[in-house]
Amino acid sequence: MNTQLIDTQVADTQRHKDSNPSTDAESGIGATLLRSTNDPTETRSSARMQQICAVIQGIDSPALAAASTLQDLSGRLRDRSLTPAQCGVLGEEYAAAWLARRGWTTLSRNWHTRYGELDLVMLDPKRIVVFVEVKTRRSIRYGSPQEAVTSRKRLRLRRAGVQWLLEPEHRIAHHGVRFDVISILLEASGPAVTYIPEAF
Repeated sequence: MNTQLIDTQVADTQRHKDSNPSTDAESGIGATLLRSTNDPTETRSSARMQQICAVIQGIDSPALAAASTLQDLSGRLRDRSLTPAQCGVLGEEYAAAWLARRGWTTLSRNWHTRYGELDLVMLDPKRIVVFVEVKTRRSIRYGSPQEAVTSRKRLRLRRAGVQWLLEPEHRIAHHGVRFDVISILLEASGPAVTYIPEAF
């Protein structure tokens, strides 16, 4: 099993902000704000500034949109009043945005079968259909989140995955199928993601 521990997006964003004060967290990671100043040495005209801002706002970037979503969800996941069910839903949204930022496409979310629910069905950049099980926890008091994906759960997920693939509307060109697990631990600094490709 190949486990990769990934730093939280919040930490990445904070480091980026510290090194580049012209970046605003609300505008998405890497989205630099252009502001006009009262500095007499400012060489750009107001019209040119507005034109540049309009171009930036017109960029349709899924990666930037996902980064902005990650920041929003990270803040919402810090709310200690959330119920476990609410944490689970937000954790799945966070995982979907985390993968979208890496170029993945969402095919289905919370797809129900008689064998249970598939949290996320994604298409990765190599066009592999990936069934992603997401587990979100506030602590490791009862074990790490990924430990909740038991052998019984894995069997049900495999059966649910076969059902998803058999649906006529899900017949898309792809280069394989696999099952991944994303474990999200809600730490004080923000969600810590552990991504386990080919988990079972």
